Amino acid sequence: MNRRYHQVFDIRKEYVVTEDNKKKAVLIDIETFEKMEEILESYGLGKYMEEIEREETLPLDEARAYYSSLRKD
Repeated sequence: MNRRYHQVFDIRKEYVVTEDNKKKAVLIDIETFEKMEEILESYGLGKYMEEIEREETLPLDEARAYYSSLRKD
């Protein structure tokens, strides 16, 4: 994980191991999971915003007409 985010919160984890003591899974508390989920969603949203930044936009009147036509169908 990015070092900057690791400093924001402590990642306390427990490992689930197999009978031969090999790590198989990780348990984390729900607070940590929710923080990680928020970080990933924010990152994904930022990447998406960067991608669509270069797309052509509609003038407001054309956008309203387009969305009005969708409601009628």
